[in-house]
Amino acid sequence: GQPKCDRSVSMESPSSSSSTAAVTLGYMACSSLMLVVNKLAVHLLPAPSFVLLTQFFASWFVVKGLGLAGVIEVDALEWSKLRAFLPIAAAFLACVFANIKTLQYANVETFIVFRASTPLAISIAEWLFLGRELPNCRSFCCLVSLLAAACGYMYFDSAFEVRAYVWVGAWYAIFCFDQLYIKYAVDATVVDSNWGRVFYTNLWACGIATVICAATEPQTLLTLRWTRESMAALAVSAALGVGMSYFAFICRASVSATCFTILGNVCKVLTVFINVVIWDKHASQEGLACLAVSLVAAALYQQAPKRTPADAAYARVAISTGEKG
Repeated sequence: GQPKCDRSVSMESPSSSSSTAAVTLGYMACSSLMLVVNKLAVHLLPAPSFVLLTQFFASWFVVKGLGLAGVIEVDALEWSKLRAFLPIAAAFLACVFANIKTLQYANVETFIVFRASTPLAISIAEWLFLGRELPNCRSFCCLVSLLAAACGYMYFDSAFEVRAYVWVGAWYAIFCFDQLYIKYAVDATVVDSNWGRVFYTNLWACGIATVICAATEPQTLLTLRWTRESMAALAVSAALGVGMSYFAFICRASVSATCFTILGNVCKVLTVFINVVIWDKHASQEGLACLAVSLVAAALYQQAPKRTPADAAYARVAISTGEKG
């Protein structure tokens, strides 16, 4: 059946180009800063699972507290919604775990190249499963340019390095599923407000992350050295986590899965620039030029529209005929 209409989308999703831009900028700012702040937090507190747990806890606890105080509208705790958001939280955590494992066996530049290729795969999957049209010629050229720019950055500033293709392949499959399924779930699950999505997803993620943290970092937590700097970094990462969750969900509801993936790739590029400015990380002029090309390609990308019901039905018939043949 067709997904139900989500009330929060009609009430909160941007309906104009200016509000869409505001939501997009909010997500990109939180995402880019989150990577930098998390790097600092994990450096000061070498317990990454605990840092993630703190972010999840702060996100659902603060949101629910503000809801109870009447500051924002948050969905009440209901079993049907709790059940609906479990796969979303599970997909998100699986993607985070595969991301961490991939970075253990491949350098960051190689990871950026693999990530730059995902919009091509996701755009085809959206056509197959989510009723989108295929990218037009301009957008297809932009997607190819994103991948080419990432390859150029890797060529000039590093080298292709993969020591475990199994984990890279696992991350690729999980990431694409994550982008597509969460987009579908956001459109299909009825909630009272976007804050409800933040509350339910982070509540589940907090519970699962508590088990992971207790299993992997019990001794580390006992030996942590708390300083004013480490507590400040943890607090900032938790605050960014709340903003990241809010803007990510409302952004997913506003744009296609392919467009959201491209925004995520742009955030990675912006993070590289931030690292160059803050930590004076070496980057060649050629490498930075390639990153600039990727930003231009992302800016020129045009989101593929939804197919008409007749076109969607024709595509399903064509796919099923091909399967039988």
